[in-house]
Formats: sequence, C-alpha cells, structure tokens
Amino acid sequence: MFSAMADSLAIDRAPIGAQLTLPPRPLRWLFLDLNSYFASVEQQLDWRLRGKPVIVAPVGSDTTVAIAASVEARKYGISTGTPVWEAKRRCRELLIAPAQHQRYVEFHDAIIAEIWKHIPVTRICSIDEVACRLLDNENDRAAAVALAHRIKAGILANVGECLTSSIGIAPNRLLAKLASDMQKPDGLIVLDAAELPHRLFDLKLRDIAGIGANMERRLARGGINDIRDLCERRPRDAGNAWGGVNGDRLWYLLHGVDLPDKPTRTRSIGHSHVLSPSKRGLELARLTARRLALKAASRLRRKGYVSRLLVLHVRFEADKTVWRCSRKLEATQDSFKVLAALESLFSRLAEEGKNRHGSLRVRMVGVTLNEVAPVAGEQGSLFAHLDPDDPLARETRGLALSRAMDRLNEKFGRHAVSLGPFHGGRIDRVGAAIAFGRIPDAHEFHE
Repeated sequence: MFSAMADSLAIDRAPIGAQLTLPPRPLRWLFLDLNSYFASVEQQLDWRLRGKPVIVAPVGSDTTVAIAASVEARKYGISTGTPVWEAKRRCRELLIAPAQHQRYVEFHDAIIAEIWKHIPVTRICSIDEVACRLLDNENDRAAAVALAHRIKAGILANVGECLTSSIGIAPNRLLAKLASDMQKPDGLIVLDAAELPHRLFDLKLRDIAGIGANMERRLARGGINDIRDLCERRPRDAGNAWGGVNGDRLWYLLHGVDLPDKPTRTRSIGHSHVLSPSKRGLELARLTARRLALKAASRLRRKGYVSRLLVLHVRFEADKTVWRCSRKLEATQDSFKVLAALESLFSRLAEEGKNRHGSLRVRMVGVTLNEVAPVAGEQGSLFAHLDPDDPLARETRGLALSRAMDRLNEKFGRHAVSLGPFHGGRIDRVGAAIAFGRIPDAHEFHE
C-alpha cells in the first residue's frame, strides 16, 4: 500500500513541471452502478412499463418530483429531481409509477447476492452502487473485463432482464466510480494507470464526488478551473487550493494512487416525508412528524446511539425555502423524550407559518436526531424502584417501554404498537423510504 505521507514529501519538493514518480497502480477496483435503478425495477415488475418513458414518484401529485427516471424518460431531459408537472410537459406519453421502496431493497439484496457469486463485495455505496476490490489474479485488464461481463450477465439472467448496469474498473475506487459514469446505460470503461490523469481532462470538476458549487468556487479562486489545472499542480499546491486537512488526497486519487479510506462516523439519524396535497394542515403535519420521530428513535436504539439535539424541518407549500427549529436533548434514545421535545416545537411552527403566509400549509416535514454518539456503556438502573412519578424512574421506564415496542413491531408488523394518537388513513403512510446513500434495514419496513 502506498504511503501518501512518506512519498508526498519527495513529490512536493519536486520543482513545478518536473516529472513525478508514482508507485505502481494496478487495477484494484470494480465499481457497478445500476442504470435508472428504481425505474428499472418498476419495469421489471410490470411488463407494460418496459421500453416506455417512466418516472417513479413518491406521491400521486404533480407538485412532487421524480425520484427516478427510466432510460427512455431521460431522452426527454427528465431526471431525478424533475418536477412531475414538468416531466409530463416534456413527454406526453410519460408513465408514473408510485414508489415501492421495499421492493427496491428486495431487488438490491438479490443483486448483491448475485455479485457475491463472482467476487466479494467490499462496499455497498448506495442502493444502486457497489464497489469490489480486485485480487491479484483479477486485476489483469482482460481478466477484469471478463469478470465485469460475467457480473452483468448474472444480474440479467438471475435477477431481472431490465436491470442493466454500468461498470468502471480503475486503480482506486474514486476513479472506478468516475469510469462507471462515462458510459451509460450498460457501459464498461477501464481506466489504466498509463491513461491517467489525461483521460479525465474532458470531465468537469463537478463530476467528482465531493465537489459542489461552493468547492468549485473555492478552487476557481485558487486558479483551478478544471481537472487539468488541478492535476498539473504539485500535490501540496493542489491541496492548498482545496483547503482543509488532507487536501492533497484528491491529487493522488486522480493520478491513480489507491489511498486508504478516511474514517467516518454517523452524525445524524432522520426521516422526512412529502405530504399528500389533501393532508398538509398543521395537525396532520404534526402526526406525520411524530411517526417520523418514532422511526428515527427506533433506528437510534438499533444502532446503539444516543442523541443530544432534535431538529424539526419543514418546507411550506408556497415557499421553496426550508424552515428549521431545534431542541436540545439530554443524551437519550428514549422515544418518550424525543416526542416531548418535538411537541414543544409545533407552536413555533404554527407561528412561523402564519407569519409567512397567513395560513399553514406544510408540503414536507422532517425530523432529525443530531449530535449522535455511541452509547458509552449501560448497566442496570439504580432508579427503577423509585416513586413512579420521580423523573429518573420515568426515564428508566420510558426507555424500557421504547425497546419493548421495537420488539413488538418487529415481530407483529408495522403499527402493532404506537405511542400517542394514530389515526389510520388520516395521515400519509410513512414507511421506509430510500435516500440514495442509505439502504433501510428490514426492520424499518415494520416501524
């Protein structure tokens, strides 16, 4: 494994324009990106959708946006995030499929199982992206390409004929991801060390994960306007333009060096939901937020975390900005404490809605538990036998009840036990939904 710290000293001392010597950079990663995944699953499930422009939408309303677009829909300029009303205007033959998140997870699990038949899965990057590290007997170009073809064929034959994928093969995971984006749909691109970094010069800075509008502006202020500008600098100079710790990492990665991953940790747990047009009043928004808070608290317990901050965020119907308010928590994973904090925020929400619009119409509501940290350690409570009304005794009972509810809902299904009011069809179903970077646990479909 190449040591960036040791070798960067020699590279950074090299004069500008000098030929830099890099370590060997064999093909080490295969990155698979499923094409138009949600829409492809819908086409696999319903033959009437095959070969036709399809979008997947969270609710049956023109005011929402597409969460996926089929390959055929993309030809009309429709993509993830396109408003449904605009997608209909661009394509009169457009078909709309309601999201079936549990089915997407089921197909995801089947695809992962199929990939494992051919190569170990190193990292599941998202619901539709998988990274696999190539062994020494797999990183010859011909062997890696043959492996990619076997994986593609296995998915089509054993999971679904509509589930095409684009595969990138490169010396590190970042480059393999970039390669997978170069040819869609059903692509296969290999980036050899001998082609780096000049093969990347036609790409945009924004094509690189982690570079958004703000970072693009920061790099421009440092004189870096494209990938060529960044790669032609010395690593330290490129890092200074990037800013922050280890800013030179990107230089090494774009030159094909396979650096170890930086450690990451969970910082927040939350859920959001777009409300149906007929269910956007304050009370129904409050009940939906309660359900989202309970789901977040259940995930918090399952992961063994506590939270110290609850954030309520909403998007009003007539305003595209997001409004937030928050409440500090004592480190907790107790559903009762989370709900109490949430209830205290709704008077502020009602006041904000009236101040902005004269009435309250909530389009989206979300609840996030921030400042999360692992439970340091637990032991039996010293307060379980106090007077029942003692705050410490209530906290002990609340956490025990919350955990008991988790077990009951997992065993008997969603809503077997609920805290507080639950009005059936009055509120939207808020079952597990998929953020592209996170795949719900099976438990979440029972919360």
